Amino acid sequence: MTRNDPIKHFFIWPALLIVLVISIFPLIYSLTTSFMSLRLVPPIPARFVGFGNYTELLQNPRFWNVAWTTTIIAFVAVTLQYVIGFSVALALNRRVPGEGLFRVSFLVPMLVAPVAVALIARQILNPTMGPLNELMTVFGFPNLPFLTQTRWAIGAIISVEVWQWTPFVILMLLAGLQTLPEDVYEAAALENASPWQQFWGITFPMMLPISVAVVFIRLIESYKIIDTVFVMTGGGPGISTETLTLFAYQEGFKKFNLGYTSALSFLFLIVITVIGLVYLAILKPYLEKHK
Repeated sequence: MTRNDPIKHFFIWPALLIVLVISIFPLIYSLTTSFMSLRLVPPIPARFVGFGNYTELLQNPRFWNVAWTTTIIAFVAVTLQYVIGFSVALALNRRVPGEGLFRVSFLVPMLVAPVAVALIARQILNPTMGPLNELMTVFGFPNLPFLTQTRWAIGAIISVEVWQWTPFVILMLLAGLQTLPEDVYEAAALENASPWQQFWGITFPMMLPISVAVVFIRLIESYKIIDTVFVMTGGGPGISTETLTLFAYQEGFKKFNLGYTSALSFLFLIVITVIGLVYLAILKPYLEKHK
């Protein structure tokens, strides 16, 4: 079959049309619904309200509180994942003993379902019967409100996110480190450059493109967090740990307010897009400098 053979269209176009229908139709329907007042329970006939849902959402203090909470969890978790992941990747790149075993063990957190991880974490961090608090009591420390006070609860969620997704960062950065040319480091060694100077002058600049990609992927994924929060705290205490996706779940699947939920989803999309554009715009000069 040649490249210009028309038979290829019989294979490409059906698959393309199916993908477009599956992906674009729900998107258009959801966008249309966001301009409607539509509730399933109690059933209310659809009524066009224009930007009413968006206006109501932007005037809702709960939306801004939830957006701020999600941002804190996402940025702190991803920062810790990157710092810890880069450090471990550098160590593994030095061919440490048991490197193969470490690589396999690092995959385990990623293979476990987030719901299962959150269930285990909830049991461990239980304020009254959790083994962590019981262990601390043995040493004379008081029970800590890991899941019942806002700061502790957010810290617990971040810790679980870091534990589960740092291995992804490690694997990606380790793959990048192993592609770096050795001759650059040999030249730096001849110039008596210290390991610290080699890291900031060679390793970090050359790893910047893959670092940007890894952080960007993890940042978007962290903004979509719902299962960990839902299982560990349910958004509590109160709504202090509620995230954007959990807020959308509460409105869509508990209150069945489809118009409001659709508007929330598109505002969420806008937030993610703006953060992504700002992030890439800030880093673009550095990426072009180190091409």
